[in-house]
Amino acid sequence: MRIAIFGRNITPVFYESLKRLFGILHLHHVEIIVYRPFLDYLRHEINFFPQGLTDFSNHTELRDVDFFFSIGGDGAFLEAISLVRDSGIPMVGINSGRLGFLADVAQEELESALERFFAAKYYLQPRSLIKLENELGLFADFPYALNEFTVHKQDTSQMITVHVEVGGDYLNSYWADGLIVSTPTGSTAYSLAVGGPIITPTAANFIIAPIAPHNLAIRPVVISDNEEIRLKIEGRGGRYLASLDSRSDAFGTNIEMRLSKAEFSINVLQFENQSFYSTLRNKLMWGIDKRN
Repeated sequence: MRIAIFGRNITPVFYESLKRLFGILHLHHVEIIVYRPFLDYLRHEINFFPQGLTDFSNHTELRDVDFFFSIGGDGAFLEAISLVRDSGIPMVGINSGRLGFLADVAQEELESALERFFAAKYYLQPRSLIKLENELGLFADFPYALNEFTVHKQDTSQMITVHVEVGGDYLNSYWADGLIVSTPTGSTAYSLAVGGPIITPTAANFIIAPIAPHNLAIRPVVISDNEEIRLKIEGRGGRYLASLDSRSDAFGTNIEMRLSKAEFSINVLQFENQSFYSTLRNKLMWGIDKRN
């Protein structure tokens, strides 16, 4: 078995768990390949020198990899998407911090999760992505997002206007600070923070949610992910910011952007005793009030 490991800076409380992770993988004779910047971090920042492994630095070097482990939070998981791409390599999110819907293997569950992993007590859940097309060539290297596409105003004063068409039909012109188009996976992320609904990860939908709209009657809309979404952005400020998950790019032209469901999905490993609803209860602390 060949496993790729990706990560960013981790908190000191996770150092020992990280060393146990490498130790367990070695005991199972796993061939380990580590993201080069993360390997440098392990060596120079926490004085950890795991033996018997190789490294990689980009998506072209992930040949013959069976699984991809992301260590960190949801941000690290989203960053790792640009490495996994359309390879179909199953992804496992190991949470070294606090709240995480994608990095859902908690530190205290690491050993039991690895035991279930090597016993093949898991299934793969495909997650849909958003594809962005535009005339400026923004995000040309990897124009996809697992969580959401967002367009914002870049300055702090002027609102922007986002004209939205869905499947060729005019939906609305949003006068707001910005607009989010979210996947089901992203429904528990930025979209949730602006009042969007939570939908199950395998639902065939997109969520269109404005950010601080001027009209209080405006609410998020759930549509089929078979529909193409066209956005035309304009504003007196003339400077805008487009984001795909954690990646952002500025632009200053009133252009049209086209959003659609990507032609591939990301395989997220889920353990048999996990469910989306239990994750919601745990992460959002539903029922924590003893009066319930």
